[in-house]
Amino acid sequence: MTSGADRTARGHYFEEFEIGYTIVSPARTITEHDVCAFAGLSGDYNPLHTDAEFARDTPFGERIAHGMLGLSAATGLTSRLGFIDGTAMAFLGIDWKFRRPILMGDTIHVVVNVTDKHAQRMMGGGIVTFDVRVVNQRDEIVQNGHWKILVRFKPAEAAPATTGPRVAGAPTG
Repeated sequence: MTSGADRTARGHYFEEFEIGYTIVSPARTITEHDVCAFAGLSGDYNPLHTDAEFARDTPFGERIAHGMLGLSAATGLTSRLGFIDGTAMAFLGIDWKFRRPILMGDTIHVVVNVTDKHAQRMMGGGIVTFDVRVVNQRDEIVQNGHWKILVRFKPAEAAPATTGPRVAGAPTG
């Protein structure tokens, strides 16, 4: 097993992010299994998610996925893109809105856009703000908000190795 310092970063370093940079994730379908598994993992067995008879009498008319399942799926889809693999140091904050329900059978993807960045020299990186939108197969934004992530600075280039002082006119072999 290697330490974190030994791994090669695949993601972008702080300096490589540009305001306006946009990336789109692959899509995934939210299934009944996802909802049941999330209920078990989170302990949230609200009948809106788990009881078809109860959900039929709600404004949605059917069971819906947990809002936090949508957010969790968004982090997973974003992770699959690899743009912060090995360079993200901390997830610092989130401002998130739940716009529409995610229904079982909905296929979602994530659109990520860099909106701001500030260097934090003492932290060895900078804070990058991402506008994140979760979009369903009908092109409806179902969730959206901003994520603030501390991203590592690009490592300094290694200085060229020398074997001793250079003498003018001396052979360099």
